[in-house]
Amino acid sequence: MQTKSYPSKWLITYQGKPYASVYGKKKAYDMCVRLSHCLNGLQVEAAPRRKSERTFKDKREYHREWRSNNKEKVREYNRRSYQKRKQKMLLEQFREEGIDIMEQVDISHQEAYLDYLRWLRHEDIPDWMREELANMSEAEIAESFGAHLAFGTGGLRAEMGLGTNRMNVYTVRKATQGLADYLKKNTMKNIQSSVVIAYDSRRFSREFAEEAALVLARNGVKAYVFAELCPTPILSFAVRHLHASAGIVITASHNPPVYNGYKVYGPDGAQISSETASQIMDCIDQVDDELDVHIMDKRDAILKKRYEAVGRDVYEAYYNRLMTIIQDRENIDTQATELKIVYTPLHGTGAVPVREALTRAGFRQLYLVQEQERPDGRFPTVKSPNPEDPAALQLAIQLAERVSADIVIGTDPDADRVGLAVRGTDGSYVCLNGNETGALMLNYLLTQMQRSASLPENGVMIKTIVTSELGRAIASSYGVETMETLTGFKYIGEKIRQMEESGDKKFLFGYEESYGYLIGDFVRDKDAVQASLFISEMAAYYKRQGQTLVDVLHELHERFGYYMEDQHSIVLEGIEGIVRIHEIMNYLRDHLVPKIDGWRVSWVRDFDRGTEFHLSSNMLRAVGLPRSNVMHYSFVNASWFAVRPSGTEPKLKIYFSTIGKTKEEATQDMQHLKQGVLELFNHIQMHLDLEVVPR
Repeated sequence: MQTKSYPSKWLITYQGKPYASVYGKKKAYDMCVRLSHCLNGLQVEAAPRRKSERTFKDKREYHREWRSNNKEKVREYNRRSYQKRKQKMLLEQFREEGIDIMEQVDISHQEAYLDYLRWLRHEDIPDWMREELANMSEAEIAESFGAHLAFGTGGLRAEMGLGTNRMNVYTVRKATQGLADYLKKNTMKNIQSSVVIAYDSRRFSREFAEEAALVLARNGVKAYVFAELCPTPILSFAVRHLHASAGIVITASHNPPVYNGYKVYGPDGAQISSETASQIMDCIDQVDDELDVHIMDKRDAILKKRYEAVGRDVYEAYYNRLMTIIQDRENIDTQATELKIVYTPLHGTGAVPVREALTRAGFRQLYLVQEQERPDGRFPTVKSPNPEDPAALQLAIQLAERVSADIVIGTDPDADRVGLAVRGTDGSYVCLNGNETGALMLNYLLTQMQRSASLPENGVMIKTIVTSELGRAIASSYGVETMETLTGFKYIGEKIRQMEESGDKKFLFGYEESYGYLIGDFVRDKDAVQASLFISEMAAYYKRQGQTLVDVLHELHERFGYYMEDQHSIVLEGIEGIVRIHEIMNYLRDHLVPKIDGWRVSWVRDFDRGTEFHLSSNMLRAVGLPRSNVMHYSFVNASWFAVRPSGTEPKLKIYFSTIGKTKEEATQDMQHLKQGVLELFNHIQMHLDLEVVPR
């Protein structure tokens, strides 16, 4: 009887690091040849995988060495073990006391019920909260306590309410305690950390800001708190100006009124990186009970100089720097009384700073929408305070029609995004999307810098991976390099910091398709105050030449091609929605999509795995960006679509882009692309619904 032989196991290494394991010498050789052509020509080696030559006397010696080399893992394991033991003790305690509700609960919801009962029975919970908790249904308990808030693209963000999965006083305290622990761990001894805190016009934003400040004060961290509503970009500036260790802004940006959020900024004024967010989340997770996080008395905090109001000097410093982004002062002086601007803050924080910026620059024909001027967290005049939605600008457009305004500007509640509507030659108003506005701003900036001979040779424009390629084409025509980042302005802020530290490149402009723009790097987040001033200057410049912004955009399309972008969202709410979103993303990764309705896919970029794959040549190479849950598909005809879960809302976002020689061609291609992609997603959802999971 012949003995069956098994192929040997080979280890593939890339740049000296393990890359993959394969069985058989031939397979290992084939993979080496393939990878050597794909991974930028870098050397890839294969060798038989052997056991470590080192031998241990016994298992105890091995475990001692492993523990000494993996202290963080051991600490995390011990912490989780403690939490499980604590939950088990609570469960047994509840059963002994005759609370039989746990016996009737689905096993997947038992952890949620444990947290729910912990809140319900806590002695410090006010009576009105206890009554509201007692009246919760099983579904409400599962939603409110089914998870713990975690950092997404825009920090912590959730609906306001009671529970570990909601924005409330206790979850804000827990997050702030985690931040304080992180700062204490990463700050040198005898140096006091400090945090700047701002808030928008949403319900309970002021209260959440106060709670955060007093938790920090109790931990010996100084809190600088804005005495009034403050836009997010001014918070970013204040962190840098006051040399603070971090910043907090209480906002949910453009989300519906029921939401609020908690964003954290680093000492450079940019949103914290994914690595820092992970470290802070580790500290937050180590806070055992959010109900036991205490605050310092405000009067004591003020006496001990751990609580201080932000003064007017910070605003003055910001406005002074803001004036430096003006490219043509003479042009503004000429058109100051000619250009008519309608502005709406959409019940948010932008009314004072945007009006101040435009007035200081010299613009005289400024009209504010009175119905939307006052801050109001209910946002009563709009369905959603999102300038990306043309419906949010309807009151402003109606005012513009009455006064014959040239442009309409609208900012979201925390004044970091800006929407734009422009009067055309026929007198009607056209709402521009974020890609179009960004392309116009970039083109105007580079034109003015070239005219004044101030365009640097090492200039860089930064955009996100889901932003239109029109910006790249414009930048290339001026000899300016384009850098791409993942979705989220924190990655643009991170690139600016890296360029500042290395000194080899000069940041000029950054933008994303979701209506966020940055010109001056004295702020490290998208800045609607900057953008409002810059758009007004740009409109004045072209009006002096007898053009509208629509005319200029048409010229750009004639020169570089008609780029058209669109977006579609699949809303999947609740815990089940989160699970379905992950199932769809995993399906896309596990099943190659070679064609969409006859269009051949050329490149598939998987940012979670950090690779991009060329279908025709079977070429596989590294993307060169941080890991993120995004899939990007490029077609042979230069069209593309991308898919990612939203970091702030319960939805799956799909981005589309086409390019044509004419507007009609680009529109027709867009309809074809959207129809094919949405059919694909319908098939995926049907497949997931019909899939049988073995018990």
